[in-house]
Amino acid sequence: MRLLDSSTLKLKWFLTEHIPAYAILSHTWGDDEVTFNDMTNPSERVQETAGYRKIKACCQQAVADGFDYVWVDTCCINKANHAELSDAIKSMYRWYRSAAKCYVYLSDVSAETHASDQSQHLWELAFRKSRWFTRGWTLQELLAPASVEFFSQEGQLLGSKKTLEGLVHKITKIPVPALREEPMSHFSVDERLEWTMERNTKRVEDKAYCLLGLFGIFMPLMYGEGENATWRLKEEISKRSQGM
Repeated sequence: MRLLDSSTLKLKWFLTEHIPAYAILSHTWGDDEVTFNDMTNPSERVQETAGYRKIKACCQQAVADGFDYVWVDTCCINKANHAELSDAIKSMYRWYRSAAKCYVYLSDVSAETHASDQSQHLWELAFRKSRWFTRGWTLQELLAPASVEFFSQEGQLLGSKKTLEGLVHKITKIPVPALREEPMSHFSVDERLEWTMERNTKRVEDKAYCLLGLFGIFMPLMYGEGENATWRLKEEISKRSQGM
């Protein structure tokens, strides 16, 4: 697993048995995200992008919380290496589950710097409509980690999965016990699939791949297979439920 040093912003590879405590970022991708290659030697242009500032803010929060390392999907995976990308996607749920804390950066939610009932009302309206709640991959990023904190575009802490539990439940329709880390196996297949009905992914196949962790399924990734990915996922789920 490749992690980013939260103080030096340098990438470092760790074997599974030696992975240190780390924080993890959850976000929606923008137009100027920082890649693995960008992060190995970030130019001035890269350091001026919103993507880099987002990573830097994540690292600063991790340092404040006492974490030496963070994991960010945009730059901690070498996506040019197809084997590494495939392994990362299949490990994603476990990585979020194992994170000491998950920071959710909401680029479309603004919070006033001064505290007032009106400012809280405004950010709650934006929070309800945030794009983050419509993406397929962010479902596991909400459910897998024990500790999830939500931040506004200014980096202001809005609350946690625990303190905003009622609001998150209303937005996602996900049962409160699931938000409280009750094992996914306690929820039916149909119920878990319902949680994804209004979520979207950029690639058709990711509609299925983003659910692998929620069902504990391991299957080969084959980008280009289209809707067949969903059929294969349901077949694997059926096999598991039948004890095959």
